[in-house]
Amino acid sequence: MSGREEGQDPLAERIGQRIGDLSAAERRVAEYLWKHPGMIVLSTAGELGALSGTSDATVIRTVKSLGYSGLPELKRAVGRHVVSDTPAVRLRHRVEEAGDDPLSQLDQMLTESIDRLTETRRQIAEPAFGAAVDLIAGAREVVGYGLGISELPMRYLATRLQRLGRRARSTSATGFRLADELLPLEPGDVFVLNAPDRLLPDMTTAIRHARTAGAGVLLLTDSLGATLDSLVDVTLPAVMSPTGLTQEGLSATLVLDCLLLAVAKRDPRAVSANTELLAELRDRLAPRDLRSRRA
Repeated sequence: MSGREEGQDPLAERIGQRIGDLSAAERRVAEYLWKHPGMIVLSTAGELGALSGTSDATVIRTVKSLGYSGLPELKRAVGRHVVSDTPAVRLRHRVEEAGDDPLSQLDQMLTESIDRLTETRRQIAEPAFGAAVDLIAGAREVVGYGLGISELPMRYLATRLQRLGRRARSTSATGFRLADELLPLEPGDVFVLNAPDRLLPDMTTAIRHARTAGAGVLLLTDSLGATLDSLVDVTLPAVMSPTGLTQEGLSATLVLDCLLLAVAKRDPRAVSANTELLAELRDRLAPRDLRSRRA
């Protein structure tokens, strides 16, 4: 495991020492607990079971396999660490540690961005990427879903796919509004979920409905792969910022750009025709001479 220094996180140390003795279901729970320590403090065994795609009994069994007497002891142990290791605390420390020189700050941001993209590429397996391209290229319609900032890459995906001559839309609806967005899903569609690290009930409902409707499901995530693996067709990693300083959707947008290029290569004539039509429509809406006068 990476991302947390041993000696500072007792839970990570225990998981690292005992991961080989855990069953597949217990490893899924352990991975979720390691990547979402804050949820341990806030959740019941049943809720942790649902979030990790297992059960409350598996959660309790995993906790005991890791050497804790039960969930209460784990909550106490993790709680002490979480209080001093929240995203807000990490971000504040990184801002305080940043140099005063703007160029050094630029270097810091670029270094983190490069590290994120490099790690994303390392984690992407060729079969998974190829399967994702097949899903998007063969879709009747692509529906992107993300909440908050996570919707922005989905909006980008929909716009770019439309420019390639493909049917696509995005949404960030929740509750009853989400039901209306999910209603048109049918076999041959592809539902793309951008969920970096937080799984909300609306997301699970959307994925389950997509599968029931016969649609394919593609997941972009940093840490929910093991949790949602049984519910999606393909998972592609998109590594998040460890500090919160660099843009949340950076890795996801790069992955989408790679997918879009591969999809465009499948039908270059359609891409060319739609590019010409787009330019023609733009010229009608804002003639070039008018554009130059505005500038």
